[in-house]
Amino acid sequence: MDNNNLEIIRHSLSHVMAAAIQELYPEAKFAIGPAIENGFYYDIDFGDKKILEEDLQQIEKKMSRLIKQNLKFEQTDLEINKAIAQATTEGQSYKLELINDLKNSEEKTVSFYSCGKFNDLCCGPHIDNTNKIKPGSFKLTRLAGAYWRGDEHNKMLTRVYGVGFETKEELDKYFEILKETEKRNHRKLGKELDLFVSSDLIGSGLPLFTPKGVIIIDELKKHIETVCRNYGFQKVSAPSLAKIELFEISGHAKKFGDELFRVTSDKKHEFVLKPVQCPHHTQIYASRTRSYRDLPIRYMESDKQYRAEKTGEVGGLSRVYAITVEDGHSFCRVDQIKEEIETMVSIIKDFYSALGLWGNHWVSLSVRDYAHPEKYIGTPEDWDFCENMLQEISNEMGLNAIRCEGEAALYGPKLDFMFKDALGKEIQIGKYPKL
Repeated sequence: MDNNNLEIIRHSLSHVMAAAIQELYPEAKFAIGPAIENGFYYDIDFGDKKILEEDLQQIEKKMSRLIKQNLKFEQTDLEINKAIAQATTEGQSYKLELINDLKNSEEKTVSFYSCGKFNDLCCGPHIDNTNKIKPGSFKLTRLAGAYWRGDEHNKMLTRVYGVGFETKEELDKYFEILKETEKRNHRKLGKELDLFVSSDLIGSGLPLFTPKGVIIIDELKKHIETVCRNYGFQKVSAPSLAKIELFEISGHAKKFGDELFRVTSDKKHEFVLKPVQCPHHTQIYASRTRSYRDLPIRYMESDKQYRAEKTGEVGGLSRVYAITVEDGHSFCRVDQIKEEIETMVSIIKDFYSALGLWGNHWVSLSVRDYAHPEKYIGTPEDWDFCENMLQEISNEMGLNAIRCEGEAALYGPKLDFMFKDALGKEIQIGKYPKL
């Protein structure tokens, strides 16, 4: 089964789960229930009812009973004012809010899907019938808290997670991989091998590396620095602080507004911890008059970048407040751009080949969201030029890049290199050429 069909099955499973919960907990109010990687979830307000992990088995059994009834998924369109009245009557306040948003966007009708007695606001698509869901191909896994619409000022809902596959055999394989994943969990290995630690006095998301951990980091830095120097990059160093004006000019203040760490003092200092290094490097370049004959000028730096991530999303080394980035920037003439990008692709290939990762990857040609040009800086002509050039490079270097709309940076398209770890999980590694 292709990924699109599997996503439809998972989305349908979220609705079947909601249908089961509606029968077991009639007072429940439903928010959203999308398909996600490997499964699905639904955010639900259970009111005064306290739902526990052990309750998942009962919900799962109810889902299986509903699936055996060969229930159809039937779609209907409802005039938006009638939909508002229906959601109001049913007391589904979260759906009511979503419908009102659609009305404010001048939508005239909204789509609903019914599955048995459960009727849900949804644009679909869904499977035709629950008999498309194979016995034993899904499982409810855990509960979590989730603020309505991701806003910590809103009510905390209960997020019910599940996983789903085409067959029971694929589900079993998934749980076998999870067992292997736990063995290779970087937090577990970090502790066992004495590589890094965390401290409550310092805070999560701010790991401390031990002498053994630093050995690994230093060796990786030496290797990437050697590779970059072979391609003409020179090492620079910039402070972690800067005035907010720097990032307002670059556009990062607008892009990362709520992710900036602001630093103040009683001496009226007003700084920002850098979320990226690009603007600092531009200031090194701009510090003196340059001739076109000097170009290209290539800078590299290994330093920490800072993002004020949401507290609940921070943990281990996978999501942190401070991350060391091996960053490089090339200042060049327009006629040198293509060659510079090819150089950066070669650096990526050389570095990850030495780690045994090259070949176990795919490349994303991350382009703008054409429906929302206001999200980006620059002219449409420049964007067309850059996107076409990256496509040419992909073709000529055999990257076979997949075009991913809406994944570009605010100031240009990019090539993102997606690698698979030992268990087949895809990870975007942070070295990529951006225009």
